[in-house]
Amino acid sequence: MKRISIILTAATALLVVACSEVKRKPGSIYMPDMANSRAYETYADHSNLKDKGISYNNLPVAGTVGRAESYVYHLAKDANGDTANYFASRLVENPVTSLDDKQMKEAERLYLINCGICHGEKLDGNGPLWKGGEGPYPAKPATLVGDAKYEAMTAGTMFYSVTYGRNLMGSYASQLTPKQRWDIIHYIKVKQGKVGAAAPATAAVAPASDSSKATK
Repeated sequence: MKRISIILTAATALLVVACSEVKRKPGSIYMPDMANSRAYETYADHSNLKDKGISYNNLPVAGTVGRAESYVYHLAKDANGDTANYFASRLVENPVTSLDDKQMKEAERLYLINCGICHGEKLDGNGPLWKGGEGPYPAKPATLVGDAKYEAMTAGTMFYSVTYGRNLMGSYASQLTPKQRWDIIHYIKVKQGKVGAAAPATAAVAPASDSSKATK
């Protein structure tokens, strides 16, 4: 009985010491890389991360789809020197077939924020970075309205270019959701006079079915 009492006393003392708020030695972290994350701002300069041995890019993980995203794009980015998917993209139709006035206004806002700096408020390629050749950009951006080449470009090809980047234009996949990219392209096509301006406020925008048929 005495031995049991001693054991219980010792166990109680051990629990009191173990539960004390005073930490006599630092604990061990099982996964220090996750416990002490080296966080970076999305739009910060990431050019030096490779030198630090940190693997990072601002693109979504390949093959992933946003939790609330219903616009799935199946064409992958072409490998260097290959253009198969770029040319296949011309067959992909814009799932956004119409936008009401409110949606069109939002598409215009997104265009001005993300595209207007290069392609201009009037879609004439005369944005602040060009300014008639007086801006800092060395080459005139694409004239989206008034140039037969870009007016003939399909919505699918535009989406490929905005998603993966093309020539001097970088990818906007990290700044705009697929739905926002399709909305902007619909806005551009409206300005080009290729589709109707706006739909009634009750019009529904049908989600994309399966654009993988574009490769057939």
